[in-house]
Amino acid sequence: MNNYELKMEKFSRLVDNVTEISGNITSWATSLLVLIVVVDVAARYLFSESSVALQELEWHLFAFIFLGAAAYTLKQNEHVRVDLFYSKCSERKKAIINIIGVVLFLLPFTIVTITSSFDFISASFRFGETSPDPGGLPARYVIKSLLPLSFLLILLQGIVIIGKSVKVLTSGDKK
Repeated sequence: MNNYELKMEKFSRLVDNVTEISGNITSWATSLLVLIVVVDVAARYLFSESSVALQELEWHLFAFIFLGAAAYTLKQNEHVRVDLFYSKCSERKKAIINIIGVVLFLLPFTIVTITSSFDFISASFRFGETSPDPGGLPARYVIKSLLPLSFLLILLQGIVIIGKSVKVLTSGDKK
């Protein structure tokens, strides 16, 4: 292996490990969300009690789960794609499709999302945005801050996919 391949392999392992951690955290957050929903529903129907903060916590956790699991889903190759055609392709054709998909769609979309989210988040921090509802959660800017972080991890995972696809294309296997 040359120096570039070693660095790419190290980068790939690092991103994959961070993505695995993100996936594990979001799986636990999913269990927590289920528990909170059960408590919320029980309180509402058994005791006629409702909490705006609890309901907002549910959608904050859902946003966290969705954003945190996106890169993990991409790493596991479980993202949305037209598998009808892709599944029948050779490994080399899959690699070409992956490179084209990441370069033409994933990278531009993640870059636009990351760059366009900064004004949105900085305004939220500047104003100290909180819930507009009485009894709602404070610090809404915290959940908004996950947007560029999660898309950065998706972008990095996309770069890893390109690297792995290039490795498939440059290997000796011509299937």
